[in-house]
Amino acid sequence: MDEANSFFLLISLTKILKTGILVNQEQFVTLINSHQRLIYKVCHLYADSPQDVDDLYQEIVLNIWRARSTFEQRSAVGTWLYRIALNTAITLLRKSKRRSENELDFEINHLSTTTEFNDQLNTLYSAIKQLNKVERAITLLYLESKSYREIGEVMGISENYVGVQLNRIKQKLRQITEAQS
Repeated sequence: MDEANSFFLLISLTKILKTGILVNQEQFVTLINSHQRLIYKVCHLYADSPQDVDDLYQEIVLNIWRARSTFEQRSAVGTWLYRIALNTAITLLRKSKRRSENELDFEINHLSTTTEFNDQLNTLYSAIKQLNKVERAITLLYLESKSYREIGEVMGISENYVGVQLNRIKQKLRQITEAQS
């Protein structure tokens, strides 16, 4: 999809959500497809196995469908979707006692560049998986190039606290990756 079509799709989706009349299955599928990457990133950070990723993805999509009439345009559509995705992932994580914090078999399916880059990326994701659920959510939003304001909106915290948290997270990630080396 080119930039012009993507822009008009975003405007169309925003109008659909503004009216609260997102009942058309085709419109909903378009919304999900246009934000699929965002949803999968959340899934990969909160699920361990490919099957768990798929289950979490389905649960997030279901929760977006259920929440479709609650969009109030106080934030961007992407921010609203992030919030639903993160809340769903965190809720399922709380419910699942079988999850081990030390289990680190994260798969990267769509990257096939250099081995060194993949090793570094695996190390980073492995370290991120050792963070607590709130730190993981903040890290995910930061890696998506969200501003401190946007991260604060999604997480329900102030911009200043986002900065404090990110500094602590960076230190923690540095310690984890150094210990793994």
